[in-house]
Amino acid sequence: MKFTKSAITTAFFAAIAAAPLAASAVCPVCTVAVGAGLGLTRWFGVDDTVTSLWIGALIVSMTAWTVNWLAAKKPRWRFPADFWVWLAGYVAMVFVPLWYEGIVGHPLNSLWGMDKVLLGSAIGGVVFGAMAKAYEIMKARNGGRAHFPFQKVAMPVAPLLALSLVFYVITKH
Repeated sequence: MKFTKSAITTAFFAAIAAAPLAASAVCPVCTVAVGAGLGLTRWFGVDDTVTSLWIGALIVSMTAWTVNWLAAKKPRWRFPADFWVWLAGYVAMVFVPLWYEGIVGHPLNSLWGMDKVLLGSAIGGVVFGAMAKAYEIMKARNGGRAHFPFQKVAMPVAPLLALSLVFYVITKH
């Protein structure tokens, strides 16, 4: 009996998803969902660079959420560079399966000499993180209050929408 990489990967993540674990906001199923979402957007013809902007933003968001949650619930789990350690873990959970499936690292899936998924994710993560940090600075300078309703959401999401449009135009054939 011959097993394909796809069958092995699916079985692996199905076994993890079926394991009796406590409910959490980020789980192995989320990684599979990111991969499935990337595949679905490919099917609809959305370029990987555009989709990956949002994947990168999600990774940075989940990393910050994890660090903040642990700081509140388990303060003894704080350590120097904890953000970067959690970020590396989330990056591995997302990109190792995508690399194993041949989505990341495919020689014909590049823009400007770099893999589209990695490029989009890096740009999306950096922009999301920078805008979230800019929001915190602006809020602190405004006496701990936002300048307008939903500013915390608008500041990181608006640039991602704009970048999605830019990369859509760049990659449209």
